[in-house]
Amino acid sequence: MKTKLFLTTPPFTQLNTPYPATAYIKGFLNTINVESVQADLGIEVILKLFSKEGLSDLFANAKIENSISDNSKRIFALQEEYLKTIDPVMAFLQGKNPTLALQICQEDYLPEASRFAQLEELDWAFGTMGTQDKAKHLATLYLEDISDFIVECVDANFGFSRYAERLGRSANSFDELYEALQQQTTYIDTILISILKERIEVIQPTLFLISVPFPGNLYSAFRCAQWVKNHHPEIKISMGGGFPNTELRSLSDARVFEFFDFITLDDGEAPVEELIANVENPDYNSFKRTFLLENGKVVYKNNSAKPDYKQSQVGTPDYSDLPLDKYISVIEIVNPMHRMWSDGRWNKLTMAHGCYWGKCTFCDISLDYIKIYEPVAASLLCDRMEQMMGQTGQNGFHFVDEAAPPALMRALALEILRRKLSVTWWTNIRFEKSFSGDLCLLLKASGCIAVSGGLEVASDRLLKLIDKGVTVEQVAKVTRNFTEAGIMVHAYLMYGYPTQTVQETVDSLEMVRQLFEADVLQSGFWHQFAMTAHSPVGMYPEKFGVVKETEVIGTFANNDINYIDSTGIDHDKFSFGLKKSLFNFMHGICFDYELQDWFDFKIPKTKISDDFIFNALQEEADFNIKSNAKIVWLGGKPSVELFTKSKKGNSWEMMSLTFHDKKESFIIQTNKAEGEWLVEILQKISVSNTKVYSFQEIKADFEMNLEDFELFWYSKPINTLREFGLLIL
Repeated sequence: MKTKLFLTTPPFTQLNTPYPATAYIKGFLNTINVESVQADLGIEVILKLFSKEGLSDLFANAKIENSISDNSKRIFALQEEYLKTIDPVMAFLQGKNPTLALQICQEDYLPEASRFAQLEELDWAFGTMGTQDKAKHLATLYLEDISDFIVECVDANFGFSRYAERLGRSANSFDELYEALQQQTTYIDTILISILKERIEVIQPTLFLISVPFPGNLYSAFRCAQWVKNHHPEIKISMGGGFPNTELRSLSDARVFEFFDFITLDDGEAPVEELIANVENPDYNSFKRTFLLENGKVVYKNNSAKPDYKQSQVGTPDYSDLPLDKYISVIEIVNPMHRMWSDGRWNKLTMAHGCYWGKCTFCDISLDYIKIYEPVAASLLCDRMEQMMGQTGQNGFHFVDEAAPPALMRALALEILRRKLSVTWWTNIRFEKSFSGDLCLLLKASGCIAVSGGLEVASDRLLKLIDKGVTVEQVAKVTRNFTEAGIMVHAYLMYGYPTQTVQETVDSLEMVRQLFEADVLQSGFWHQFAMTAHSPVGMYPEKFGVVKETEVIGTFANNDINYIDSTGIDHDKFSFGLKKSLFNFMHGICFDYELQDWFDFKIPKTKISDDFIFNALQEEADFNIKSNAKIVWLGGKPSVELFTKSKKGNSWEMMSLTFHDKKESFIIQTNKAEGEWLVEILQKISVSNTKVYSFQEIKADFEMNLEDFELFWYSKPINTLREFGLLIL
C-alpha cells in the first residue's frame, strides 16, 4: 500500500507566518515522489476561535463567577461589541480590510479592556507609526484582551504563540503531562480535535508526522496523537522537530509510545524516508535516528546505511496546502525586530545547514543541526527563492540560519542583483569584521533590511569565555557599518552567564547604553543565561565555575539544567532594570540617566569610560586594498560628453560622465583616456555581469594602456563613485 503523509504543526507558533518545518519536509517529499498534505493546526484553531461564531460559543462556555476579575466581567458584559467587531478586525489583520484602520484609530470602535491601559504610556511611540501600524497595534491589544478572558474563564493553558507551555518546559518526568492527557479535553482541545478529525477523514493518511518546534507545541501534539491513536489506530504517528531534537535525546519513558509510534531526531529527510519504508513493509526494520518501542522498552535505532541528504538535494520548501492569505499580522510591542517576527508573512529559507562558527559555549554545538556545517550555493538559493515567490506570491524572506556566513551572504546578494530580483530579506549573523561598510551596502542593495546577532554579554572577558570570537569594539564597528548602510540591527543580549559578576552586568549595560546612544544599534533583547545539556557549559560545567544540582537524567525531557554558580549572585533581580532601560534606549531616550536609576537595589558604578564606544568608532580610513578584493559597480551606465579644457595656452580633451542614481544624478570629469577606460571597466564590473573582477585584475587592465593607477584610484572621480556604489568587497 502506497504511503500518504499528513504533516502538521500543532498549536501554537506564530500567527503571521507558518513555521517552516512541514514546508521543508513536503519540499523534500516532492523530490522522492511521495504524496503529502500539510496543515498548520495553530492558525486554523485561531481562525475558528477568533470569529463571530467562535466567540459566541466561547462566551456561552465561559465560567463567569463572582471571583473573576473586574476585567473579565467587563469583557463578558461587552460581548456584543466583541461579536460585532471580531470578523472585520481579523480581516483587517489579514490585510483584506485596510480601510478599517481609520475607524480603529478613532478609538471608539473597539471595545477596550485592561491591555489598553498601557496605551497612554505608549502614545509617544505612535508618533512614528502610520495609521495602518497604529491600527494593527490597537487590534493586537483587542485580541490580547480576549486572550486574557480565555485564560481566566475558559482555558488556563491558552496563549497565542504557545499552549500549555509549562507542561513542556523542563519536563524531566513525563508524569505531569501524562496526567494532563488523562483529564477531560479542554475547550481549546475540542476546537483542535474537531479540525483534526475533519482533516484525517478527508486525507486518510497512512503516516501522520507531527512537528514540535517548541515546548508550547508539546501538549497539543500529544492531544492530536492521542485522538488519532484512539480513533484511527491503523495510522502510524511520528514526532520530529526542534523540541525532540534538543529535549528527548535520552528518552526512556515507555508511556510516550501510547501516543507515538516513532520519534525521530535531527534532520528529518532520511529518517522520514526510512519510516515510509517501514510503514509500507513492516519487515524492513531499518531506521535512521529513531526512538520506538520494542518488547515494552524504549529503543533507539540508527541501523540505516542511508546517508543524510545534502542541502542541494532536499528540494525547495513547499507551502502549498497552507492558508497563506489567512495569517494575521500583529504588532504586540514597539520593538522593531520583534515587530518583524510578528508582522507580515515571510518565506523561510536556510543559507547553510549548521553554524560556520560552531564554538559558542552556551550553544548546543554538540548536536548535528549546529555541528554539521554545509552551505547552499547562491545560485541554488536564488532558484529556490524564485520558485517560492512564484508559489506564495510573497517576496519577503527570513533566512533562519544559526549564523549566516558573510561570504555566502555576499554571493547571494550578487546573485540577487544579477538576476534583478526584487526581494526583501533578513537573517541572523555573527558581528564579525568581514562585514565591512561596502559589504553592508551590497547587502542593502540586494534587499537586506535587518540583521540580528549575538552581542551576548557586552564584556570582553566573558565574550572570550563564551568563545564568541568578537570584541565589543568590533561589534560597535560592524553595527555602525550596517546602520550606515540602512540595515536595522538587533542584538541578543545575555546576563547571568557563569562567573559573571555584578560589576560586569553593570558594565555590560553601560556598553549597551553607549551603542544605542551612538545610534549604531536599533533593537535588542535581554535573555537570562540558561544552561543546556548539549552545550560546552552543560557538558563541562567545572570549566565554567558552575556545579549541576543533580546528575540524574530524567526519563522524558533533558535539556535545561539547574546549576549553582560559584559567584552566588541572584541574577534574576537584574531582569526588570535591564529590560526597562533597554525599552527606553530603543526609543532614543533616557541616555543621561544614572545606571543606578534603573534598579531598586544598590549597584556599583560602571568602570567603562563614557566615550568607549565613541572612541571605538573613530578609525582612520584603511587605504590598503587586498589584490584579491572583489570590485563591483552597483550603478548604471553613464551618458558621456566630450569637451576641451584650456589652461595657459594648453588644451586637452576631457570627458564628462553623468550618472543617474535612484536618488539623484551626479557628474564626474576625467581626461578622455581615463574616462574611456572607466566607462568600459564599469560595464565589466557591473553587478549584472556573471564574472566578478578582482582589484588586481582591474589594476592590470588599467596598466595595459595607462599609467599611475594608484593616483587615478584615489582621485576625486573614483571617490565620488565610491559614494554611489563602487564597492570593494
